[in-house]
Amino acid sequence: MDQNLILNMNDHSFVVCAFNTTVSKVDDSLASEAKGTKVAGAQSLKEMVSKLKKPWQIILLVKAGQAMDDFIKKLVPLLDTGDIIIDGGNSEYRDTTRRCQDLKAKGAESVVERKGPGNKEVWPHIKTIFQGIAAKVGTGEPCCDWVGVEAAGHFVKMVHNRIEYGDVLLICEAYHLMRDVLGMAQDTMAQAFEDWNKTELDSFLIEITANILKFQDADGKHLLPKIRDSAGQKGMGKWTTISALEYSVPVTLIGEAVFARCLSSLKNERIQASKKLKGPQKFQFDGDKKSFLEDI
Repeated sequence: MDQNLILNMNDHSFVVCAFNTTVSKVDDSLASEAKGTKVAGAQSLKEMVSKLKKPWQIILLVKAGQAMDDFIKKLVPLLDTGDIIIDGGNSEYRDTTRRCQDLKAKGAESVVERKGPGNKEVWPHIKTIFQGIAAKVGTGEPCCDWVGVEAAGHFVKMVHNRIEYGDVLLICEAYHLMRDVLGMAQDTMAQAFEDWNKTELDSFLIEITANILKFQDADGKHLLPKIRDSAGQKGMGKWTTISALEYSVPVTLIGEAVFARCLSSLKNERIQASKKLKGPQKFQFDGDKKSFLEDI
């Protein structure tokens, strides 16, 4: 994700200096995808900041949790007044609130004033970059804007990403009905999704579902049926569900999507249970399949 973001910025005439703790990744990128661009590389944090114009605008794409805390800790001693840290990862919003407050407290102690990602004064400094690289709606309006102080951005991102969880669950249920009830073949299902993508269902997820259903392995057979039905998760679904309970907001679809992933991950337990529990009998629909498909 970081490499694509850097190349996106480069394509929009913003000059970026890249650093990765695995330095070889920087070298590999500059020798391949970023070759011929204005992207600069650095072998250390100190070298990276030495190549930046003041005030520094540093975006971090680091794993949520302790890894982000550790990286900020390394970065803070290098910062001066007005430098900007942007957490571009999937941090839990409470962590973001804590980090913003910690940075503000250090400034209040006259160590140095630092503007965190939730400081509204920061937005004008980075607005041109982020709205420049963002996707645009039909009217040309960028899909990026100021949403609120401290952790508001990460809270919105958490909810947005988990709405996608619900979308994925609906697609999974549609696939189940098409395969196990209507008895549709892979290519026929792929065609149905392609047709749906030309309607009000037009979306990236519907588009790639059609492509995934069509995709064939090296042996010429469809790949999807070969994939182990065990999904993982990184925590955002759980955070959203917990927040919904705390704020008394019913998000039943998102909750069920999280539980479906939990159930999916219990692959070994499901194998053992299948040896003892018969489960429902396979049902073959013998009605109007075209009408049923439209209902799906």
